[in-house]
Amino acid sequence: MKRKVLLVEDDELIREFVSDYFKKEAWEVYEAQHGKMAMELFALHSVDLVVLDIMMPEMDGWSVCRKIRQQSDIPIMIITARVDDDDQLMGFELGADEYVTKPFSPKVLVARAKALMKRAEGSIGRGDDIAQFGALTVNKRAHTVTIAGVPVSLTPKEYELLLFFIKHEGTVLSRDSILNGVWGMDYFGDHRTVDTHVKKLRAKLDTEQHLIQTMIRFGYKFEAKR
Repeated sequence: MKRKVLLVEDDELIREFVSDYFKKEAWEVYEAQHGKMAMELFALHSVDLVVLDIMMPEMDGWSVCRKIRQQSDIPIMIITARVDDDDQLMGFELGADEYVTKPFSPKVLVARAKALMKRAEGSIGRGDDIAQFGALTVNKRAHTVTIAGVPVSLTPKEYELLLFFIKHEGTVLSRDSILNGVWGMDYFGDHRTVDTHVKKLRAKLDTEQHLIQTMIRFGYKFEAKR
C-alpha cells in the first residue's frame, strides 16, 4: 500500500521538486499551496505524513500544525527558511516531529520522511511487546500507551522519546545522548529541544511522570520502583 503525504508549500518550484522525489519513492502526494487548502485536503484524505512550510498565504504553517495536532498524531515535518532556535522550539512545542531548514536536499528529505515513518510505525526499539511500569503500560506491537488503562495520546516524537527512556531504564542519560539517540547525529538542535519534549511527555504521563527524573545539570533518568 502506498504511503500518502500532504505536501504544503507555497513555492511552486519547490513543491513540484519535492513532490517528484516522493513519487519516485512510490508515495501518493497531495499538494497544497497554502494553509487553508492544506486543511481542506487534510479533511478529505487520510494521509500518513504532513510536510509543512511555515511562511504561506491564507493560513501560515504554525496555524496548520496547531490545527492538525488538535485532531491527529500523524508525523509532521516542518520545512522552512526560518533557522532561529526560537522558531524551531515553536515548531516542536506545536507538535512537529522534524524541523528541516531550507535549502535542503529533496532526496535527503524523503529519506528522513521514510525514517520518521519507520519510527512512528513502531519498528524500532522493539524488544518485548509490552512494558509495564506502575500504572504505565506501553504496548510496542500495538503502538499504544496507557495510564491505568486510560489511553495516552503521544506524538510520534514523544512516543520515540518514551521508548528511548524505557530502553535505557535505570541509566543516567545526558541531554546530548538523548538528542543523538532520538533525533539523530545530524540533527541541528540543542538541549532545549530535549527539555521541551521531556516536559510535554511528563505532562502526558500524569501520575506516572515521576518515572522520568531530572539529573541536575546533566540530563534525565527513567526509573521505576518495582
